[in-house]
Amino acid sequence: MANQSQYKSCTLCPRNCGVNRLEGELGFCRETADLRIATATIHFGEEPPVTVLGGSGTIFITGCNLRCAFCQNYQISQNGMGRTVDSDEFADICLRLQDEKAENINIVTGSHVIPSVVAGLERAKIRGLKIPVCWNSSAYETIEALEMLDGLVDIWLPDMKTLNPLISDSVFKAPDYPSVNKKAIRWMINHAPLKFETVADVTSGDIAAEKRFGGQTIEKMLSGVIVRHLVLPGRLEDTRLVLDWLKKHADVDDSGRARACISIMSQYTPVKFDETEMNRRKPALDCFQHRLMNENEFDAVQQMIADYDFSYLFYQELTEDTDWLPDFNNFQPFSNELSRTIWHWRQ
Repeated sequence: MANQSQYKSCTLCPRNCGVNRLEGELGFCRETADLRIATATIHFGEEPPVTVLGGSGTIFITGCNLRCAFCQNYQISQNGMGRTVDSDEFADICLRLQDEKAENINIVTGSHVIPSVVAGLERAKIRGLKIPVCWNSSAYETIEALEMLDGLVDIWLPDMKTLNPLISDSVFKAPDYPSVNKKAIRWMINHAPLKFETVADVTSGDIAAEKRFGGQTIEKMLSGVIVRHLVLPGRLEDTRLVLDWLKKHADVDDSGRARACISIMSQYTPVKFDETEMNRRKPALDCFQHRLMNENEFDAVQQMIADYDFSYLFYQELTEDTDWLPDFNNFQPFSNELSRTIWHWRQ
C-alpha cells in the first residue's frame, strides 16, 4: 500500500533526497509527485516468455532515479519528455493495452513514482485488469519501496548493471548500487517463484510469430524474475562478477528448481549525443569502452555462459544494427517491427 504523502520528504529510493516533491521540489530523479508517461506500446523486443505472441504492453515512465550516463532512453529518463496522467488515465492506458491483446502490463522505470503507480494499478484492477503486471527497473530500490508493489506485480524484470562500485559510482553516481541491487533482486526472487503457462506450437499462420519462435512451443511467464545484465564493452570481468553472483543466488535452489531466469544482453549501443552533451558525459563513459561489442567479446561472453551452465538463460545475438534506438519525439518511437504505439505523450 502506498500514498502520496510519501513524496513529502522523499526517501522512496536509496538516494534519500528528502525533498518535498508535493511542493514541486526536485531530487535526483528530477520529478515532482506527478506521474508522467512518455508512451505506451505493444512491444516485441522483450524476452520470449514476456513478449509471447501478443507483445508486452510497455508503459514508459518519465524520469529515473539512476540516470545512467549511457542511457538509450535518455529523452524520457533524463530530459523530462512526457506528460502528467492521473490514476484514471493510467488505468485507461492499462486497459487499452489489455484490449489490444498485450500479454502483460510492463511498467518501465517507475521506481521514483511507486505511490502513483500503485494508485494507478489498483484503479486498473478494480476496473478489470486481468493480465500479469511486470516491473521493469534498474533494481536500485529499497525493500520498503518494493513492498508497496507486493500483490500488484507478478513478474519482475530487474537489471543487474554491475557489481563493481567504481563503475556504478562513475556511470550513475551510486557507489552503493551493487549492495542495494543484490538485496532488491533477492527480495524479488523470494516473492515471485517462476510460473509458466505452456502456449501451443505456433500454427496460426502469423508470419511474425513464426519468425520469432520458429514454430516451437512457447512458454508464457505468469510469475517470476528475469534478471537482465547488459555487457559493457571492455568490462568483461565485471560481467563475470555478475554471472558468478547470479549462479549462486538466482540459478537453481537446493532442490534443483530454477529460482529465476537470466538474460544477457549484448546490445550496448553508443547514443549520438551532441558535442556539448558528449563532453559532459565523457568522464563517466571513459570507465569502459563506449562502442559496440566486438566478435571476440561476444565469443568470450558465450564461453562464460557455457561455463556457468545456467538452467534458464536467454542471450542476444551480436548485431551491428543501431536502427532500433528509439526516438520518443515520434509517435512510433521504435521500428514498426519492434513495437506498435497505442498512447503517446503528444496526443
